Amino acid sequence: MPLDPGAQRVRDLIREAGRPPLHTLTPAEARAVSAASRPVLQPDPPEVALAEDLSCPGPAGAIRLRRYRGLGTDPAAALPCLLFLHGGGWVIGDLDSHDQVCRALANHLGACVVAVDYRLAPEHVFPAAVEDCAAALRFVAAEAAALGIDASRIAVGGDSAGGNLAAVLALMGRDGAVPAPGFQMLLYPVTDLAANTPSYLRCVEGYPLTTATMRWFIDHYAPDAAHRIDWHGSPLRAASLAGLPPAFVMTCGHDPLADEGIAYARRLDEEGVHVAHLHVADQMHAYLTMGRFIPASELTLRQAAAALRLHWEHAAP
Repeated sequence: MPLDPGAQRVRDLIREAGRPPLHTLTPAEARAVSAASRPVLQPDPPEVALAEDLSCPGPAGAIRLRRYRGLGTDPAAALPCLLFLHGGGWVIGDLDSHDQVCRALANHLGACVVAVDYRLAPEHVFPAAVEDCAAALRFVAAEAAALGIDASRIAVGGDSAGGNLAAVLALMGRDGAVPAPGFQMLLYPVTDLAANTPSYLRCVEGYPLTTATMRWFIDHYAPDAAHRIDWHGSPLRAASLAGLPPAFVMTCGHDPLADEGIAYARRLDEEGVHVAHLHVADQMHAYLTMGRFIPASELTLRQAAAALRLHWEHAAP
């Protein structure tokens, strides 16, 4: 399917600006280029009832978090919570890169969102990000009362690399390594670090995420080939997905990650997990953080939030 006109405009802007592909830069340069693009691509962050920075203990020191409460929520209520893990190939991204997304989700959910500033590669390779996200989930579950969170309704979610980490946490929760989340929101997730599906052959030039850029991310995050077949890095390689919590999986057509995301949704379904799979055929990777040009980003966030809200309503005592 042809690319959405708004997404095509973003591609044109990138080309007109002469922005170099991320994989031709150092990680520090890539972070700076990505940060500079935020005010151009992202809409103004919506108002929320609360947005505050805090931290939790981690295996290598304090982990920065940001807690949001949706607009109109009761300040005294214990709200359901989405632990959100940002994208960026485990190399770029932070609390600010996804602040607008987290605010929108908090409002659409009418709930709490806690974003995690996990350690990035190549300074901290696999499994550092997994360890930090696991520590954040343990903290949110243990301190739920103090954080104004309903401990019985905690979900995990994220986009791209963050979707990968959310899927890993769901598997760890099923196996008892972390508190088991009740839902997983996986937005164009990485599910297999092999990076060899047919969709990798379709996105080789001119996209925000190309085949070369994705492999550059993976090389920084998991330089040891043995880690790429570990399900903590490649959840699609887990022996079984049975017993996982319900999932919302979003994939998009113009994305190297499309096939592995589709395969993950299919396996969840085949192995008895309730899954809603949304495939946005005319969109490209990273469009959720390009809402100034791509209205579908807001629609997709509303759809993801609606799936999670429906789950919470059914899970309510």
